Amino acid sequence: MHKFLFKHIDNSALIVFRMLFGALIALESFGAILTGWITRTLVEPQFTFSFIGFEWLQPLPSPWMYIYYAVMGIFGIFVMLGYKYRLSIISFTILWAGVYFMQKSSYNNHYYFLMILSAVMIVMPAHKYASVDVKLNPKIKRNSMPNWCRLYFFFQLFILYSFASIAKMYPDWIDLTVPKILMQSKQHYILVGELLQYKVVHYFVAYGGILFDGLIIPMLLWKPTRKIAFFASIFFHLFNSIIFQVGIFPYLSLSFSLFFFEPKRIQNIFLKKKTLYEANEVIVPNYASVIKTVFITFFIIQIALPLRHHCIEDDVLWTEEGHRMSWRMMLRTKNSYTSFTVVDKATKRATKINLSEYLSKKQRKSVGSKPDVIWQFAQHLKKDYASKGKDIEVYVNAFVSVNGKPRQQLIDPKVDLANVKWHPFKHQEWILPSKQDENN
Repeated sequence: MHKFLFKHIDNSALIVFRMLFGALIALESFGAILTGWITRTLVEPQFTFSFIGFEWLQPLPSPWMYIYYAVMGIFGIFVMLGYKYRLSIISFTILWAGVYFMQKSSYNNHYYFLMILSAVMIVMPAHKYASVDVKLNPKIKRNSMPNWCRLYFFFQLFILYSFASIAKMYPDWIDLTVPKILMQSKQHYILVGELLQYKVVHYFVAYGGILFDGLIIPMLLWKPTRKIAFFASIFFHLFNSIIFQVGIFPYLSLSFSLFFFEPKRIQNIFLKKKTLYEANEVIVPNYASVIKTVFITFFIIQIALPLRHHCIEDDVLWTEEGHRMSWRMMLRTKNSYTSFTVVDKATKRATKINLSEYLSKKQRKSVGSKPDVIWQFAQHLKKDYASKGKDIEVYVNAFVSVNGKPRQQLIDPKVDLANVKWHPFKHQEWILPSKQDENN
């Protein structure tokens, strides 16, 4: 095990990855400002739906949220340059985690991935070459890194892609229902919009997605198929970037290819002046047992999180319980009709809530179909009315359609959501069971 984890290998891939990673997180941060994402998601709403337990974590008032992101962008540039690398990547990770737990209306698995990847990059020796830190302190310069640094990327990507592939193996994806709906929403795209409506494209998205996610890592690891896999990755990720507009993730995914190619090739292309490390020394640090424990624990959690929905009652597509942090990407579409009724306990007067008085357009979409967000909004209404000296009950009528199927009632309309507790580790009994199987 020691030889496997602590054998030193050339660090060219990690050094180049650090530069690309820093540039990409800087683009993600500054891009959020320039595209208006911060305005729509964090500034305009009265409040955000944070992760349950993090309700205290709310956006800073304008213009501080823009400054927050600008600071993240600067830290990204520092990571790219390798300037005060540890401090910069720790700071970015904390700030990014803050944004991640701050809001769920724009939830994306890629945001989660960026958070855990940034955290792992804290312990990576990614600034030991071609960095400002090395220029300031030449003693830290290294041409090698322990093998566990590369192994992390192999295991992490295998878990991510494998679960993404397995999650697609369900009826609405296999019979092209979801790919067709996804492509219909792109019909207005110039030049390609009409092409995306052909059934052959839907087959390509459905079955190409399953095969790519399931095979890409083994093919990159096996030298005879490596180049084929790399060019397939370029096409796949550029397609996703253009059609689905998922930010930096396609380009971040392409940058991981660095770790699959021979160090000599990476060094010859990107770091011509660097001496190639070939000594293959085994250097076991005093804290080796800590690294092994953290390494094993981390990946046990990474494997367990995507499986947890199997321990929760009903379909994750319906309840959303176990959906987040599980690499379940672009698997379903929902539309809903949801209304909230507030009942004053003292007067028994019922008032139907106008959601537009409280929520942005994007928030109204989430509060219509996601049970945890529905519950959180009920709690918000309770606090809002309590500030006016009123004690209330909140009842919800929510009818939701999954993947274009007939709408079904999602929430028990007889349950007062303002006065029930959220149970983080088990099914919420007030979520009504899906009857889709019965309808089929």
